[in-house]
Amino acid sequence: MRSLINITDLSVEELYALMDKALDIIAHREKYSESCKGKKIATLFFEPSTRTRLSFEAAMLELGGSVISVSGAGGSSVTKGETLADTAKVVSCYADIIAVRHPLAGSARNMSKAASIPVINAGDGGHFHPTQTLADLLTIYREKGRLSGLTIGICGDLLYGRTVHSLIDAMSRYEGVSFVLIAPNELKVPSHITEKLTTLGIPFEETTELEDALPRLDVLYMTRIQRERFENPQTYERLAGCYILDARKMRSAKKDCIVLHPLPRVDEISTDFDADPRASYFRQAENGKFMREALILKLLAEKDLPAAEENVYSDPRFKCSSKKCVCTHERGIVHEVYYDSKGTLRCAYCDEEISED
Repeated sequence: MRSLINITDLSVEELYALMDKALDIIAHREKYSESCKGKKIATLFFEPSTRTRLSFEAAMLELGGSVISVSGAGGSSVTKGETLADTAKVVSCYADIIAVRHPLAGSARNMSKAASIPVINAGDGGHFHPTQTLADLLTIYREKGRLSGLTIGICGDLLYGRTVHSLIDAMSRYEGVSFVLIAPNELKVPSHITEKLTTLGIPFEETTELEDALPRLDVLYMTRIQRERFENPQTYERLAGCYILDARKMRSAKKDCIVLHPLPRVDEISTDFDADPRASYFRQAENGKFMREALILKLLAEKDLPAAEENVYSDPRFKCSSKKCVCTHERGIVHEVYYDSKGTLRCAYCDEEISED
């Protein structure tokens, strides 16, 4: 069963095809108004969401389909002790495709292994958010005219920022792309991502200084410091507001440097910049709806294709211990691991390193 858990589940060719489809939907919306007639999407959102949930639901409705939904864990049988795997099996009886958001890394992958319909990862904790990346890619493509040869600055919470992790994975596959990773030391991008960039030979630098990096960037991707990811509220309070982009700071940026943000914003982009034509974040939100329409059409058309093969295996000697991983919370889960390009053993659900001792 074909699902979308990580942006790398889609090839570069498939990404371009999705963008082409989205552009055709934008140009000829009436042509697609009954494409999903008789089909239902189940939106299972165990975390708060505005843009992602509404864009999935709007996408299906504009394609002529319908929506059934769960909002918050309190509205589901998970509160009664039902596993996510069982939830996936049950919802497969009622819908044609699932979009799921959950606070635990690996939750979407876990559900996709149990479901008999396609599952779309709408955000699994601080891990991945592939459909936000689809919105990001289409926005960059429409605003810059290309996806190659760009210097991309990513600023804010790079440790827990699932949109950040998916964007780096996606843009790493385009020629001539380099990254400037801007974050406080406590929120630097996870080591497995920088190790992957190093292995692939993709230029990147890590810095704590936003203003110093601005003049070099073609794209600036701002993110908020996420209160919900911190176990210690004092740490959040100390880091909140450490980066604030405003119209004054953007004077040193290139005239065609676009600014993206997955939203919601708190105070990391001042409203005095909103009128600047380089402020692309609300256009980015709209692009997300069109890319989700294209993705729904693709996955429904390919629902009988097998899932991509994974180079993972189960071994009872190795279990993930991360408190943020679905493995440590879900009953009956089969623990799976893999070795990365540097020979480090990692959890197949959350990508955290696993000790072999």
